[in-house]
Amino acid sequence: MSDLIFANGRLFDGLKYHHEHAVGVRGSTIYAVGPLERVREEMAAGGRRVEEVDADGGLVMPAFHDAHVHPLIGGLELRNALLTSCSSADECLETIADCAAEQDDSHGDSWFRAGGWSLDHFDPRTGPTAEMLDKVVPHRPAFLPSNDHHNAWVNTRALELAGIDRDTPDPPDGWIERDEDGNPTGTLREAAALLVHRLVDTTREEKHAALLDAQAHLHSWGIVGWQDALVGGYAGIDDPTQAYLDLVAADELTARVRLALWWDRHRGVEQLEDLVAERERLREAGLDAGSVKLMVDGVSETLTMAVDEPYLGGARCPCAGGERGLAFLEPEQLDEAVTALDAAGFQAHFHALGDRAVRTSLDAIAAARRHNGWSNQRHQLAHLQLVAPRDRNRFRLLGAIANVEGMWARYNTPAVQMVEPYLDQERRDWQYPFADIVDSGALVAGGSDWPINPPDPMEGIHVLVNRSSRTTDESDEEPPMRDEQGLTLLQALQAYTSGAAHANHQEDSGNLRVGASADVLVLDRDPFDLHEDEIGSAEPVTAWARGSEVYRR
Repeated sequence: MSDLIFANGRLFDGLKYHHEHAVGVRGSTIYAVGPLERVREEMAAGGRRVEEVDADGGLVMPAFHDAHVHPLIGGLELRNALLTSCSSADECLETIADCAAEQDDSHGDSWFRAGGWSLDHFDPRTGPTAEMLDKVVPHRPAFLPSNDHHNAWVNTRALELAGIDRDTPDPPDGWIERDEDGNPTGTLREAAALLVHRLVDTTREEKHAALLDAQAHLHSWGIVGWQDALVGGYAGIDDPTQAYLDLVAADELTARVRLALWWDRHRGVEQLEDLVAERERLREAGLDAGSVKLMVDGVSETLTMAVDEPYLGGARCPCAGGERGLAFLEPEQLDEAVTALDAAGFQAHFHALGDRAVRTSLDAIAAARRHNGWSNQRHQLAHLQLVAPRDRNRFRLLGAIANVEGMWARYNTPAVQMVEPYLDQERRDWQYPFADIVDSGALVAGGSDWPINPPDPMEGIHVLVNRSSRTTDESDEEPPMRDEQGLTLLQALQAYTSGAAHANHQEDSGNLRVGASADVLVLDRDPFDLHEDEIGSAEPVTAWARGSEVYRR
């Protein structure tokens, strides 16, 4: 393998921007950083063969990391009918019909899989119906998770196979949508999706292929490291554990991966022994499972996001949560769980959207600090849709990482549009207050939540800066969401490089310094030279992981 010099570009090293610097790579490690001629001299010492990668005026930077992503789910959706680009219920049904027709001869009566439909394209109170789905998938059982993966759409055949009828009770942390006579209508909320998903057969080979597809897809966006934010059993989610093991065994895992094991909310701290054993088993196989995912609340679209004050207009979650949303874990349970995880050396990775969920998650970290003292577990909170002002500087005080998923922080998302009618103006203004959190001195990490959002880090960075999406059509222009909460370009880039790598315990990556891993990305243009409205237009040209090229445009 030749030594490499990334030349003729600007440089962002993960922390700072340098107008004219080059990067020299020897093997899997960064060997030299600085002015081009000096790097050439250092790399030429010893008479080694050196190849130059011409950045052609673009930006040389650390390859991206994603601190909250679901690759297997994304890979499966890439291989099935993907509904994320559909703009209406009719378009969803047309896409499903086309895909089902293509599969009819080869798939027999096996399960029809698709995903990515958006709740706002249907009646949000009832969700889509089995009757609608029966018209396009009449004979095969069908299971279609929504783009937020907190709802599932099934047809009549699927309901029959699962034995779901008017007498089937709702699970305690989810519910079955029903008509006025109590008959199931085809939408399953939260944990109710498991009633059908447990029957869906995704083969080991399909998962292996899907995870490979996901890895290639993420590499194409310049992402070489990530935290898989849900490994283990959960309603409507395929467990990726074996797929990762198969990639490692086949020497096909080119990404740097940290896994977040699932905290079973129906068990207590007695499950810690099992989590430790699983962490050790995966470590011996070459995988880092040092994180544990705790689902603290639901989502805003279904009013299961946990809030301190009731939703307006008498709106309420139909299950046990009521008018303040759904808390999957009570504060005492969360304190006990996080204290135990922290003591056992696990990073707690919280799903926390509402202000009540954010506060109880921070309180749990505080309880762990009091009981165990300070640790280096790097507990992180993801989603952060509503954060009350009094909690924003607590991230810094507690050493908690804020996962700032850029694509959420804008108006044109169902997560915002479907909940805002039920929030007063004060709480609307609390949404994604990322500048306040960053300015307090807290550590932040970038994420995508793919496949719920596209995994494109540059588009996420664009939204973090502009608080709106990039558009080429003035008629489609999106007003900024509280633009005073926008980050600087430098802060946003740090979040998706050194910040996310730090959150994933991969600090030898995410930055370009001598001795670090040679995880390098070249963008086709320098976003520091672009107008803020064009930041998201910068695209990856080539991405390298540990000194090996994993993507070229």
